[in-house]
Amino acid sequence: MITPKDIIGHLHGGRALDVATGSGSFIHFLLEGLPAYTEIIGLDASERAAAAFAKTFADRPAIRFVLGDAMALSFETSSFDLVCIANSLHHFDEPAMVLAQMLRVLRPGGYLLVAEMVCDRQTETQLTHVYLHHWWAAIDSLSGITHHETYQREALVAMVKDLELEGLALYDLADTSEDPKDPAILTQLDPVFERYTQRASGHPELQAWGTKLRERVLTTGFHSATTLIALGSKSHARTE
Repeated sequence: MITPKDIIGHLHGGRALDVATGSGSFIHFLLEGLPAYTEIIGLDASERAAAAFAKTFADRPAIRFVLGDAMALSFETSSFDLVCIANSLHHFDEPAMVLAQMLRVLRPGGYLLVAEMVCDRQTETQLTHVYLHHWWAAIDSLSGITHHETYQREALVAMVKDLELEGLALYDLADTSEDPKDPAILTQLDPVFERYTQRASGHPELQAWGTKLRERVLTTGFHSATTLIALGSKSHARTE
């Protein structure tokens, strides 16, 4: 199984930026994989995320939260050694603009990392996760939350290739070793089903979709969907 060290263990993180960080879950990936770093900044537009982030990394002064817009980063050009975004591109209407901003604040020779769950090339048990995610996206959209269905792998790769990164490496991360029908899975998912079913009030078709998905968790099982990680460096020829 591919580990964070396999992917970023050869990098010195230097000054790193995690875009759309939320509570900072992907920073744990960075901490596990990077041999060293100077500073890690997690950026998000949610003030609610700031509190959770601060609690998680209270004992790490070199890791801090910045409130900001991923499509208009306030940082200086070429000011980071590593810039990443994880499971968040599908939450933007203009993901190319987010990637362009990430590339702008990355120094030449620095590394850009994109991690995104994909919706194709999945096992049946992984498709349960994909279908759940699409259900969540549909309900979030009712509330005015920007949440699109996840990308097909080919489309995501094309988006990253447009950045013209050097030494682009692609990794497909998946773990289907656990029991897909472990009762603990449904125990974890039940509060999520309840919350989203309530949010779908007045939309019986979405509530019925949720009921079918809960049955699918029981009959087919659940594994997390494959995540594609793309890692490449910014050309020294680029100065923006």
